[in-house]
Amino acid sequence: MDGMDLGEDEILARQLAAVASSVGAAGGMTGRVARRMKKNVHEIDLILPLPFAEALGRVVRVLDQAGPRFDHAVPGTELRADAMAVRVVTGGGFGGMNPVVVTVFVDALPGGEGCAVKLRAAAKEGLIKQRAGQKTAQRLAALLVD
Repeated sequence: MDGMDLGEDEILARQLAAVASSVGAAGGMTGRVARRMKKNVHEIDLILPLPFAEALGRVVRVLDQAGPRFDHAVPGTELRADAMAVRVVTGGGFGGMNPVVVTVFVDALPGGEGCAVKLRAAAKEGLIKQRAGQKTAQRLAALLVD
């Protein structure tokens, strides 16, 4: 896999391994173990009644507050000038220790009627189901429409 084109699973595996290492988890979680864990994914579609630049600005402000922007390419996206994908890694679950990859696609609607926004949040699930992807998507969607 090209280092500039990391998908959700690879990002989550690396983030989980880093978290496990930082807290001194017994045996440490390897990326290989993290890749095999089930993924909790939740997608929410929204319409923002804003011009493209304003909608994108709102998305960037909300995501920048959630976590650091992940500047690698989003696989499978070939976007036009009036469409954009933004991706961050944030914390979810108990104590915010479970990494969640959040990707938001902003696409201008025809005729200047606003923008379609697809918010996707993905997190790995362990034995205790925390639904970090679902809860993070719902929390960020609420911030986008406020």
